[in-house]
Amino acid sequence: MDATILDEYARHAEETAREAGAILRDRFGQPHEIRFKGAIDLVTDADRAAEDLIARRLREACPDHELLCEEGSLGAALPSTYRWVVDPLDGTTNFAHGLPTFAVSIALEASGIPVIGVVYDPMRDELFTARRGQGAFLNGVPIRVSNTDALISSILVTGFSYDFARRAHQAEIWRDFLTRVQAIRQTGSAALNLCYIAAGRLDGYWERGIQPWDVAAGALMVVEAGGTVSDLAGGVYRSDDREILASNGSLHDQLLAVIGRHPFGDAPPATIQLGA
Repeated sequence: MDATILDEYARHAEETAREAGAILRDRFGQPHEIRFKGAIDLVTDADRAAEDLIARRLREACPDHELLCEEGSLGAALPSTYRWVVDPLDGTTNFAHGLPTFAVSIALEASGIPVIGVVYDPMRDELFTARRGQGAFLNGVPIRVSNTDALISSILVTGFSYDFARRAHQAEIWRDFLTRVQAIRQTGSAALNLCYIAAGRLDGYWERGIQPWDVAAGALMVVEAGGTVSDLAGGVYRSDDREILASNGSLHDQLLAVIGRHPFGDAPPATIQLGA
């Protein structure tokens, strides 16, 4: 893709993320129409309003690109090399409960490889951006992962699946890490977890059961900030695998060693690769 065109797409994604974030910020703390997609997996009217805006903006700018959104997908008229992967509100449960930790996540993939990542936290006005091969930024300032190299000095973050059957296994890994690290957090937003690793605020993140729209933008952020992203066995990360391990790089092998003590059956088919 021509660099000038990619610059235009990146600017458009940033502007769109800010617009969608303004919708979320304006509706935060207000009564919401809430619908449950599962026993504890919910969606609000704010999700839908933000997604409608993002889909409209991306369709106007890139009518020939595929569009994968959390609440719905739109294919291109013809097969496309490019796909936008969008979470209009990553952290819906936080949002619905009045917790001000959530974000808009927008990524552009070229032949399955993320080339643009944008994550916007409207409550803190923090815009995280990344371009493949050009670094990661927070509000225009370059960011780098931490230099923590000992587990006992690290702060990790994870999330728990909406699938109750997976939670017991996730809790096993959590407990194993508890006596090996300084602290473990759960923010409720996979996109922000990854951005916080990219910015050096956290040192490692693992989760199984995530969706492509949760992590496509943030995974690129970590890599461009000097970190490492893989699957939970240390193999090539692909967003459709529905699992991720991201770290500052220095801790990656140590994290893999602990997670490897708790195998979890066969992984689902994989189709999206972060990079060769």
